[in-house]
Formats: sequence, C-alpha cells, structure tokens
Amino acid sequence: MAQSLVGLDTPELVQIVTARGEASFRARQIYDGIYRARAAAVGQIRGLPPGLRRALEAEFEVGLPVIEREFVSLDGTIRYLLRLADGQTVEAVLMPEEGRDTICISTQVGCPVDCKFCFTALLGLSRNLTAGEIVGQVLLAARDRDRLNVVMMGMGEPLLNLPNVIKATRLLTDKDGLALSPRRITLSTSGITPKIAALGREPVRPKLAVSLNASTEEAREKLMPITRKYKLGELIETCRAYPLRPWEKLSFEYVLLGGVNDSDQDARRVVRLLAQLKCMVNLIAFNPGPGIDFQTPDPERVAAFQQIVRRSFPCFVRKPRGRDIYAACGQLKRTN
Repeated sequence: MAQSLVGLDTPELVQIVTARGEASFRARQIYDGIYRARAAAVGQIRGLPPGLRRALEAEFEVGLPVIEREFVSLDGTIRYLLRLADGQTVEAVLMPEEGRDTICISTQVGCPVDCKFCFTALLGLSRNLTAGEIVGQVLLAARDRDRLNVVMMGMGEPLLNLPNVIKATRLLTDKDGLALSPRRITLSTSGITPKIAALGREPVRPKLAVSLNASTEEAREKLMPITRKYKLGELIETCRAYPLRPWEKLSFEYVLLGGVNDSDQDARRVVRLLAQLKCMVNLIAFNPGPGIDFQTPDPERVAAFQQIVRRSFPCFVRKPRGRDIYAACGQLKRTN
C-alpha cells in the first residue's frame, strides 16, 4: 500500500526528499502542493523535477479519503461517506452557511464511548484515524471553499486519539498551509478528564466543547457510561482549571431528551454546575432514528430550558442540519 503524504509535516517531508538525493527545499514544494494548492494527486504538485516526481509516484500518494457516497439534505447540508485506504469508512458533514461554511469531521472509525442517545455508539470502535485522515476530510471540503469552521464532532472521541488530533490541528493552523485560525476549530469531548488537562498543555490546540447532557451524576451515568470512570464533579473541576486563552470560552453541549433531562429543575442544576466558569451552553434537541429509544422534546420545552440557562450564561439552541439524511448531531452511523 502506498504511503500517504497528507498528514506529514515539513521535517518528515525533508527526510523523504533528502533520502532520495534531493535538496531539502523540495519538501516545501510538496508541502505547498498538498496543503496550500490542495493537490489531489502527486502529479498535480507543481515544480518538482521529473526524477523526484516519478520516485514519489512509485511509493506515495496524496492519500485523501475517497468520497464513496454523497447525500444532500433539503437544507443544503451534505453528508459524505468516505472510504479510507484500508477500506474502512467514516462520515463527514458539510454545512454551508452565509459567509463561512462548517465541516464536521470524524477522528475515529466508530466510537468507544457508548452514549445511549447517539447512533455512532452502535458501531463500537474500529480504530483511530491518522492525522492525515483527519486533515484529509478538511482538504476535501476546502477545495472550493476558503472560509471554513472545523468541528471535531463527527465519529469518535477526539481525546482518545489526542496525538493525531493535535498533529492534525498543527497542520490545519500552519500559516504556510491551510492557515485556519485556532478560533475556527472546535473539539468536542464526552469528558475524558486526564486528556482535557493534557489538551490544555498543548501550545496549538482547538477550542474545547464538553458534552454535558445531564445535570446529575446518576443521570449522566445512565446516558453516558464513560462518566462511571470520569465523574461529573471531577469533570467540572478539570474545566475550572482549564487554561483558557484570552479570547476563549468553554462550550458545553447539552442534548435535550424529552422527559429525561429537559425539566426546569435540570436547567437550574446546569446553571449551578457551571457557576463561575467562563462558558456558553449549546442546546441540541435530540435527533431521532431507529434503534435509539428517546424522544425529541417539544419546542416550547426547549425554549423554557434555554430561558432559565441564559439568565446566567450565553445559551443557544443549535438548529438541526441534515436531519433528513441522517447528518445531524448524533446521527452518524455510516448509513449507505
């Protein structure tokens, strides 16, 4: 199997070209071709001498995921079923918006966390994605779009693949490459507290969003079994200690499940839990589907919950995108 160039940084590319007797500046040409010019094949990288081009084509490929199927929603959202080099598949979702588009990308094939309201949990975990497979999803979307938000909220728990997520973030934010601002990249976690602390120590990192989804330890354990290991109180303390950048707030995601975690009392408990945190709250009304036994709350219940929370914090209701094509939050299940 040919080695992928996507996911390699400049020092790694220097090793490749110098091992073939070429000057180190050729690495910058390859880097520019992949991340700035967004070449899809080695032959599209400009300026390489014929001998190096032939050598690269014999051993390497750019290595972008292959779009196996594409689903287009009535609201313009696009869900991509992407095939990786080993035949595994993941999904990414592009949400066109006025002024700037958002792409929701995956960080693992499947997910090990087993949240009870999420389709992806039904798959289990196959493997981590490489940094190149993470960046490749963005490169596919960026071919004809220059203004992108990136959210690592697709398949997988990003903090359980932290080295590859951090390397991908460095590549995405490199001013000599895709040059995305860290303000435009968000990572969503179920609450792996030691890894949250590790993320905070990284000099280049995405913004942090934490899936809360319950207002008590008992309720969160039922909905998100991971909290049996990483307790709710420990999570909140870790968030309090998290080193926010001057421009940054923590985000807390809360999936509202009708009759389960959407009461006024739940909203008031959320406010108490997040007291003294510099944060905002995003509410997500449950996105339904076969095999998941929860109900979407009425809009009036969502609005009442929001009204209570936003007295203390900025609180937004996330508009569902692509629900008709199983592209909305929690719906990714490699549906073909």
